[in-house]
Amino acid sequence: MTAAAPIERARTLLQLRRPADAERELRGVLVQEPQNAMAHAFLAVALTEQRRGQEAVATAGEAVRLVPDFWFGHYVAGQALFRAGRYDEAIAALRTALNLNLSYAPIWEVLARIHLHRGEWSLTVDAARRGLEIDPEESDLVSLLALGLSGLGQTAAAGDAAAQAVRLSPESALAHLVYGRAALARGRAGEAAEAFREVLRLDPSFGQARDLLVAALKQRNPLYRWLERLRGRFFGGWRLVLLLPVAPPLIAVFVLIALLHWAAWVAEAFTTLRLTRARATSLLFEAGESRVAVLCCGLLAAGAALLALGIALAGEPVGTAGVAVMALVTPVQEAAHTGSPLGRRILFGWVGLLAVAAIVSAALGAVAGALLSCYAALATIWIAAGVRRLLAPAPDPV
Repeated sequence: MTAAAPIERARTLLQLRRPADAERELRGVLVQEPQNAMAHAFLAVALTEQRRGQEAVATAGEAVRLVPDFWFGHYVAGQALFRAGRYDEAIAALRTALNLNLSYAPIWEVLARIHLHRGEWSLTVDAARRGLEIDPEESDLVSLLALGLSGLGQTAAAGDAAAQAVRLSPESALAHLVYGRAALARGRAGEAAEAFREVLRLDPSFGQARDLLVAALKQRNPLYRWLERLRGRFFGGWRLVLLLPVAPPLIAVFVLIALLHWAAWVAEAFTTLRLTRARATSLLFEAGESRVAVLCCGLLAAGAALLALGIALAGEPVGTAGVAVMALVTPVQEAAHTGSPLGRRILFGWVGLLAVAAIVSAALGAVAGALLSCYAALATIWIAAGVRRLLAPAPDPV
């Protein structure tokens, strides 16, 4: 049996995103033909897809060693080195591949990705355009072009390119992510939120999209946008907190921001619940999103019931605990919309602590404890922002 058939099967498996199965096929080939450069090259691709960076680099290096004048080996080596974070070496390998074959657009695509990761916007745009000269219909190259243009501040051109990427590949999570980012840059927060939802529908593991969705949902609030610009321009963002001791009235600003966020998250829960129950839109949402919406609506109902009971029985601790339970909507939504798995666990743990504090305060008749729990729940918008910044997931490959 020749090696051509199993290598072709492995190539098909890679296209189907089954790298582990492709690896088994290729290792079988290499048992019979240890010097087969093509098998080594495709094995490097399979290992790269499984995030086994060092093995992928070594295997690609073997493919290059066996046939140094074959462009595909250098291209695969460039991919592996890029995923391993060795950008300079990756660029050198890809330049060698281009010297051997100028007509393969994916080489320019990987170069554009590297320059994008390095924040080299002009080089990103140049590489994407060179690739599009070869294959004008390649959606990923158009997406990379849009990201490069956005980095250069050319928001209108970036928006046009992002829209073209979506037209070329409406099932591409990357295209919708780029479209959302372009819409967010142009101040179209509602449009951006819909694009990020589509990303998560197509690829729920796209952690970056969850954090961007949070940003888009917040940007839909005009008062929030105004306060963000004010804080960023005059007070250095979070440093506004440092002014509280000398300007106590600013507490009212923080309270207003927190309440507006709470109201927005409540609206988000009701909207999601309504859409997940509708036949026409139910498939647009993951089961987890529906559960979070149900939980938030349940918290509102339980909190309102406790508040009503407290008023009826003149039990201030019970009524205050009811308000604290309703305030838990904010930390639950912030946790659910955090991209980092560790960040989600931390924030859901925080939700548990706040819930216990509210229940214990009601049981012990401690109004102060329930009130502090309520304040802490509403203030989770800042706590969650800090968690996301510290535990930001590794950038999704773009």
